Amino acid sequence: MGIFGRKSDTTVPTGTPAAVSPDLAALTGDYTIDPAHSTLGFVARHAMVTNVKGKFNDFSGTLHLDGSDPAKSTASLDVTMDSIDTGSADRDGHLKSSDFFKTGEFPAMTFRSTEAEALGGDDYRITGELTILGVTKPLTIDLEFNGAAKDPFGNERVGFEGKAEILRSEWGLTWNAALETGGVLVSDKIKLNFDISAIKNA
Repeated sequence: MGIFGRKSDTTVPTGTPAAVSPDLAALTGDYTIDPAHSTLGFVARHAMVTNVKGKFNDFSGTLHLDGSDPAKSTASLDVTMDSIDTGSADRDGHLKSSDFFKTGEFPAMTFRSTEAEALGGDDYRITGELTILGVTKPLTIDLEFNGAAKDPFGNERVGFEGKAEILRSEWGLTWNAALETGGVLVSDKIKLNFDISAIKNA
């Protein structure tokens, strides 16, 4: 995941690799996602009129960042589906059931990157394979680099936030209920939000 560089007014022509500052080579290395300072969230439209937000509380992941060639960067993420949290125990129980995630049969959701691209400035794009319910489909995530710093404990950190959209039906998540006024109870389109802090491995 090539999340390097700072924002600038430079526009990178289509098909032209984004320039990377040589001093960013220091960020090159392997990182572990810090779940205590990271959030994996999602938003679904409910009853056609409001948004329901949720997150996963148990996950782990790794990054390999290449400061000289962002295209060589990679990311891996494993999410425990039983850790889904929408603020409602009843709703969470329904999401874990056979109507949705079938967490007893499919305990994990995974993402494995296959391609990374620097778009210019702080903007990057990572493409990979998202697996839910044993179904693997491509997923593209747009990222913004939030910076790098050493924390008070001496850890070298990088941070970024990202967003993506999926159609849950493509992964076999098809349960729904019709509304008397038209439409359905749960949207097919789901918005994914990532706020990630990762620590450089020693």
